[in-house]
Amino acid sequence: MRVIRIEDAADAALAEPALEDYVRLTDVALRRSIETERGLYMAESPKVIRRALAAGHAPRSVLLQDQWLGDLRAELERFDVPVFVADATVLEEVAGFRMHRGALAAMHRPELPDSARLLADARRVVVLEDVVDHTNVGAVFRSVAGLGADAVLVTPRCADPLYRRSVRVSMGTVLQVPWARLPDWPEAGRMLRAAGFAVAALALDDRAVDLDAYAAEPPDRVALVLGSEGDGLSRHALAAADAVVRIPMAGGVDSLNVAAASAVAMWALRVRD
Repeated sequence: MRVIRIEDAADAALAEPALEDYVRLTDVALRRSIETERGLYMAESPKVIRRALAAGHAPRSVLLQDQWLGDLRAELERFDVPVFVADATVLEEVAGFRMHRGALAAMHRPELPDSARLLADARRVVVLEDVVDHTNVGAVFRSVAGLGADAVLVTPRCADPLYRRSVRVSMGTVLQVPWARLPDWPEAGRMLRAAGFAVAALALDDRAVDLDAYAAEPPDRVALVLGSEGDGLSRHALAAADAVVRIPMAGGVDSLNVAAASAVAMWALRVRD
């Protein structure tokens, strides 16, 4: 660990190329390109950084307020990486936003597991089709971790679970829940069935059955498929489903937010033995 104190953001950026990882973090399109190109993701807050390190992920560098250096020193000392330390004003100048939690780490992205291998021993998995809101993706991962599903599978156009906001909203659980990317439908459906899963699509549809009825005698292995915030599941996802399931609603509301719906459905379908 090499502690480098920053007094001036502009001068430090010229002298320390590693600081480029933290510049303009609020630009989603830019971050998506840079993080893919450089093979990194951002862990925000001391708690999330600790979870990333506990998961075996290695840092490229760390950007901290002074107050967190002592707390994280023991975990970071085993890595030969720059640890940039500055006050809150300088951190905001570098990142482009106010860092309320005062700690960021640029982490090397882990290699994703093979989706077929991930399915081999699972009984409950969540499939996210084209969910583009990073907050919702992070919230789903937190529900998966808390309610005991085994893995998350995301379609090619789903938001990146390792985007900074997703990781933060998940409280770092995206770093402990196994996940992988699926191919497009119908190949994704064939893969799930080949692994022994019944595909349950959560959607408003004429053929949908109530969640209570489906959960009364659920299949041994269930892949719960949830769709995008605006249009819901695609016709290809619905065509691949063995069952369409809905959460009964009251008060003139037709549905829940996708993250809330995932939590309700996972609770109802939790493995009880």
